[in-house]
Amino acid sequence: MFRILFYTPEIPGNTGNAIRLAAVTGAQLHLVEPLGFDFEDSKLRRAGLDYHDLAVVTVHKDLESAWAALAPTRVFAFTSEGETMYTDVAYEPGDVLLFGPESVGLPTVVKQDAHVTATVRLPMLEARRSLNLANSASIALYEAWRQHGFAGTGTGTR
Repeated sequence: MFRILFYTPEIPGNTGNAIRLAAVTGAQLHLVEPLGFDFEDSKLRRAGLDYHDLAVVTVHKDLESAWAALAPTRVFAFTSEGETMYTDVAYEPGDVLLFGPESVGLPTVVKQDAHVTATVRLPMLEARRSLNLANSASIALYEAWRQHGFAGTGTGTR
């Protein structure tokens, strides 16, 4: 239903957690190279536990390849300088939730890419640099999924 896009992730544990997140929510996880690890990394495998086979994960050689494969209608770039609060977005199935590398976040050129619909922020206390990548993706994805009644779970929470 929703697609998570990690632009050049660096920490294997975060991507492993995102693999698990994708598996339990039905989201797709897309990764843009270069990656700061390989898929044999023990931290990646440990964080993803046995969910690797249950998740849809695609690695793209660069951002242009990701755009070509995703053909996105809407892309929300998550950044601490985002103009829109994540709860103010009316998410739609197929939306791409874009996150940058752990050490520096999304580069300006990516935030200004023509595919980006809006820059979005998660609230944090002042003077805090950032929230963990996997946690940020979880918060955003669960809000999008919540707006659609947690489709596929049969919970009927809408």
